[in-house]
Amino acid sequence: MSDHDARLLRTLHDEHADALHAHALRLVNGDRTRAEDLVQETLLRAWRHPESLDPTRGSVRAWLFTTARNLAIDAWRRRSTRVGEVYTDELPEPPEAVDEAERAVQAWTVAEALDRLSSAHREVLVECFYQGRSVAEVAARLGVPAGTVKSRTHYALRSLRLVLAEMGVTE
Repeated sequence: MSDHDARLLRTLHDEHADALHAHALRLVNGDRTRAEDLVQETLLRAWRHPESLDPTRGSVRAWLFTTARNLAIDAWRRRSTRVGEVYTDELPEPPEAVDEAERAVQAWTVAEALDRLSSAHREVLVECFYQGRSVAEVAARLGVPAGTVKSRTHYALRSLRLVLAEMGVTE
């Protein structure tokens, strides 16, 4: 860093750092660490782009405040698109125990509901969901177009929902 650059940064800091820090604190809802980072990054941008600090282009303080605001918005956008980490001192709850009897009853209920469907609907659901075949594979096995498989699956699921509702199954 040249002497000129060091003087520029020192002057910027001496003249604007307090006001810039107060502005940054408002931007980050009082988080001092983030505000300090914001001031530092703003001054770094000023050092990298000294042409922006030309008084003929406008107020230096306005440029600094605008840059700080833009940096705060960018940081907020980055944080809002990332999945946040959760910190806790407590261990997560253990998974619920699987009730095999309840599972068996559910399987029988679904099997009974499937029996009440038309053979075309039952066939497409069994192939797609129980056999785990893709739409293309089911279409080839049944000798029908892929669009027909998709359509039958849609209507079969609607019918299955209705049958289950008639049987008193909710959710």
